Amino acid sequence: MLTLIERILFAIATVISLYYTYRGVQRITKNISGGQGKIDWSLAWKRIGDLIAKVIFFQPVFRFRLGPSLFHAFVGWGFFVYLLINISDLIYAYTGFKILENSGLFGDVYRLLADFLGVGILIGLASLAFRRYVLRPRTLTTRESTLLHPKARTGIQRDSAIVTTTFFTHNLMRLLGESFHLALQRKTDSWQPIISAVSGLWSGVNANALMIGEHITFWLSIGAVVAFLPYFAYSKHIHLFFAPINFALKPERKSIGQLNYINLDDQSIEQFGAATMKDLGWEQIMDSYACIQCFRCQEVCPAYNTGKVLSPAALEVNKRYHLNYDGGLDVPMLNLISEEAVWACTACGACVDICPVGNEPMRDIMDIRRNLTMMESNFPKQLENAFKGMERNANPWNVSQADRIKWAEGLDVPTIEKNPEPEILWWVGCAPATDARAQKTAQAFAKILNAAGVNYAVLGRNESCNGDSARRAGREDIFFGLASQNVEILNEIKPKRIVTTCPHCLHTIKNEYPAFGGNYKVIHHTQLINELVGAGKIQMKLDGDIDMMKITYHDPCYLGRHNKIFDAPREDLKAAGLEVIEMPRNSAKSFCCGAGGAQMWKEEEPGSARVNATRFAEVKSTGANTLAVGCPFCMTMLTDASKADGGEVQVMDIAEIVAKQMKQEV
Repeated sequence: MLTLIERILFAIATVISLYYTYRGVQRITKNISGGQGKIDWSLAWKRIGDLIAKVIFFQPVFRFRLGPSLFHAFVGWGFFVYLLINISDLIYAYTGFKILENSGLFGDVYRLLADFLGVGILIGLASLAFRRYVLRPRTLTTRESTLLHPKARTGIQRDSAIVTTTFFTHNLMRLLGESFHLALQRKTDSWQPIISAVSGLWSGVNANALMIGEHITFWLSIGAVVAFLPYFAYSKHIHLFFAPINFALKPERKSIGQLNYINLDDQSIEQFGAATMKDLGWEQIMDSYACIQCFRCQEVCPAYNTGKVLSPAALEVNKRYHLNYDGGLDVPMLNLISEEAVWACTACGACVDICPVGNEPMRDIMDIRRNLTMMESNFPKQLENAFKGMERNANPWNVSQADRIKWAEGLDVPTIEKNPEPEILWWVGCAPATDARAQKTAQAFAKILNAAGVNYAVLGRNESCNGDSARRAGREDIFFGLASQNVEILNEIKPKRIVTTCPHCLHTIKNEYPAFGGNYKVIHHTQLINELVGAGKIQMKLDGDIDMMKITYHDPCYLGRHNKIFDAPREDLKAAGLEVIEMPRNSAKSFCCGAGGAQMWKEEEPGSARVNATRFAEVKSTGANTLAVGCPFCMTMLTDASKADGGEVQVMDIAEIVAKQMKQEV
């Protein structure tokens, strides 16, 4: 189809384009390989099925913003199909042979698919452009108070405009070019109904004009792609390649909140956490290239939602823009995110959970905290008391270990010394053991266990803090000491199963202690209650004032989102004769109480609202007069919010509700 001179010119243009594209890819590869750690290529084969499903069906995208997600899928599906279409068009341009018209049923079906998806791309691009440039939702940018690379404020808009224009032109010109081809042949193609309909518009046009049109549309269609390729490496749309790589090669995590192990016994380690980008893992650097810049993570971030300066999206955008325009990995992390934003994170994992390409901005923030606390001794001073408490008395409340079992006085709670081979080892946790309000949860759970005849024991004075708050505040040294000590004790006991009354204990013992040699079966107390109800060991009385309770349930971040435990708490409430009125944000999309990430021990960063008050407003919106929780931190934060609101809504742990409703004498 192309003339000789056109073939030569196109080949030269393609070679030049590919050269500069290669240089861009080389730069990206250098940056990613400059990060810490090594890639485990074997992971890709283990995940191949899940990877294909995510890439083909765009499942992670559809979890949020249904309309835009559908238009995005039109573009994505069209992109996959058009890879072969473009190769076919190139072969035709150089040989005059239409390979897909001579490939039997496969070629026929493929042309049909491309015909509809070509239009789908145009609809998707036009709709997304209308949303971005006409509707201009605030969810596609960040507040002025949030640190964002100077070039990004306008650069994201310009980037989207370039990509939209390029691929809208590419697909429109391809459609017109194919219609000119059919008109030249004086025929229609039943496998390309849309293009055939367009070709009917040219029935009166002479052959020379159609031939010229076919040449022009080829140059505008394929030429647009060739011209775009060098820019592709700088564009946010490079995520088309890096999102699948992210899913395939991201290091394995037992939970989205699991942090990487640091062996503090290794004296050769000189750097803790991330001071600069080069201190990040290779996958954390790759996150910036996989980022769609969709700001979904920002939209679910409790800190950003309450007016703080933290935006997990801005962090990823800043990483990318620095690599694109400033170069190198030596940039200080605090040039990419403010210190105030670092300490506003609740480590709730919402940003990681919702990201459609598998990015982990929370992990970057935890690594920055490690560096600030371990290397700079720079952290909010309110955390000092919690740190001292964990170091001196093995709990952040700084209560003497001698008092750790006082909560159980008069309840006949067996210690491990009295019952050395229990079926269940109950890890009580610091809050239920030392905090006055949380102690009521422990007492209620003890009554349930005793009434059900469970063979259990507690560690008593031998139990220490699990170290979660220290680790998420960056004090890896305190966490290392506590974790090592706890694993040594637990391995000596060899518990058959561990039950916890705190999701943070559950998460840490289940997901982070294996790195220390501690591998245990760990369940939450709501799960054990569910087992006991199912086994008939607990009978509920379904009358009394419980019938007057209108109840809603708050999913703790470290129970639900981090450990996927959603059903057991709800089934416990159902067994107690209650129907849960769900909050707008529930289950995996639950909104944080504000205590995680060591926020429990410090003042909340300034913003337009408090996180716990914002969550409590959702409680009020349900009309419930009782809020059920399954976490002592959530209990504290949401009880405070209830009191500030007048105290009309009572906050109770699920164990308290179940204990109140048991038929057995308690």
